[in-house]
Amino acid sequence: MPVITISRQKGSLGSAVASAVAARLGYRITWRELINEAARRAGAPVMALAVIDELGLLGLSSSPKSYRSYLDAVATVMQDMAKEGNVVIVGRAGQVILADFPGTLHVYVVAPLDVRVQRISDSLKIPLSAARAQLEASDHFRHSYLRRFYDVEWNDPNLYDLILNTSHMTVEAAANLICQAVYQNTGILNDRPI
Repeated sequence: MPVITISRQKGSLGSAVASAVAARLGYRITWRELINEAARRAGAPVMALAVIDELGLLGLSSSPKSYRSYLDAVATVMQDMAKEGNVVIVGRAGQVILADFPGTLHVYVVAPLDVRVQRISDSLKIPLSAARAQLEASDHFRHSYLRRFYDVEWNDPNLYDLILNTSHMTVEAAANLICQAVYQNTGILNDRPI
């Protein structure tokens, strides 16, 4: 019962890749639900909003104790999901929390900044400068989150089993590579075309 964690840079198509992988394998996919469940367990619903608000637009913050309770709850929820298996977990430091969990494939989806800027500009219909500012803020938040709470570098290749650069790759091609990696490690797709 494999588990796939997908970390991604904003604008790298990582969320679309995660959705395509989950659909192809028939797995559950989780991201914001994990945050909400963890916040509920920690008794800190504002914490969920603070974590989702990676650009700081809402101006929310929480105490160190609330953060610790939240992080502990995220780990518990994520480990529970991993025990059930057949799940794609997007973000929330899955590559760290489940680093030693058997049967887990850790994927990092990236693309060059200029490619991501163009994608965000096109999808949100905003100027390139605004898209670049969003991406820089998002990258900073994700980097800081992992460094602050898990003492790791977000872009450390040693955290991942597979790193995909989507600058010249379709969502379908990236999903194919991930599914092939799952198959190679588990044999679960032997009766399904890839």
